[in-house]
Amino acid sequence: MGKWRNGSGTLTVGSDSEVREVPLRIAASYRARARGLLGADGVDGALLITPCGSVHTFRMRFTIDVAYLDRRFNVLAVRTMKPGRLGRPRLRARHVVESEAGAMDKWGLRPGTRVRVSVPVREVSPPVR
Repeated sequence: MGKWRNGSGTLTVGSDSEVREVPLRIAASYRARARGLLGADGVDGALLITPCGSVHTFRMRFTIDVAYLDRRFNVLAVRTMKPGRLGRPRLRARHVVESEAGAMDKWGLRPGTRVRVSVPVREVSPPVR
């Protein structure tokens, strides 16, 4: 996928035998990436922050799971972060997925897993002449 946009989509985790589809919010603009989950009391599904190589949980209200993904959506690392922490930068990370603590374990998301991100196709109307 080329240029990312703020919006929604689906995060697919797992293989053919057990596939999990997780509702996903995408934060691609500077403003959306900077805001992330700040001020939220929880998250339904997950948040994809792109591009992103590190996160912090200052001013967060709850503990989160953080998955660092490379450019091919392979999971490099998964960490649980309490509020008020600064995560280590991951040099190969291009995207970060955040969810409520414990969710990623339930989804089977762990280092070495490859995930898929799908977004709804936006209909483009032809130009008016």
